Amino acid sequence: MNRIIIGTAALFLAGPALAAEGEPFFSLRSTEFVVTLAFLIFIGVLFYFKVPALIGDLLDKRADGIKKDLADARALHDEARTILASYERKQKDVQDQAERIVETAKREALAAAEQAKADLKASIARRLAAAEDQIASAEASAVRAVRDRAVNVAVAAASELIAAKMSAADKNGLIDKAIGEVEAKLH
Repeated sequence: MNRIIIGTAALFLAGPALAAEGEPFFSLRSTEFVVTLAFLIFIGVLFYFKVPALIGDLLDKRADGIKKDLADARALHDEARTILASYERKQKDVQDQAERIVETAKREALAAAEQAKADLKASIARRLAAAEDQIASAEASAVRAVRDRAVNVAVAAASELIAAKMSAADKNGLIDKAIGEVEAKLH
């Protein structure tokens, strides 16, 4: 407001210097006076309708809106930081959990490998035992086959020897008796 008064006073003081053309400054024929008067009336109308206060209110509202936007932006920024920190914690937790899972998987893989080795050793031992049983069974079968063959050869040799030295009736009696004994021993 002081500026307006100082500006108006400067116009009035500069008036006589401007009126050097021959017309007085405070005359309605003076263009400068009319323009100055219109300007002062315009300024008065602005003050009468409280335009500076309205402009001030609008500027205050605009400043309040900007402050509110800045506060909202700060709140969003803080919320974003909180969310970012939360995600970073979650990422660290997930990474730790993944490392634990990998460690557990490694331990389980090593345990499974050890179990597979033990199972393989047990399987080999079972197969060796089965092979030994088969060998023992084959040996027993071979021994029986040799015994059976030896008995058959002995019976055949005995029957030929007896047949050569005995009579036919004695031969038949001895053969029947020997066959009976062999059959009794074999079964």
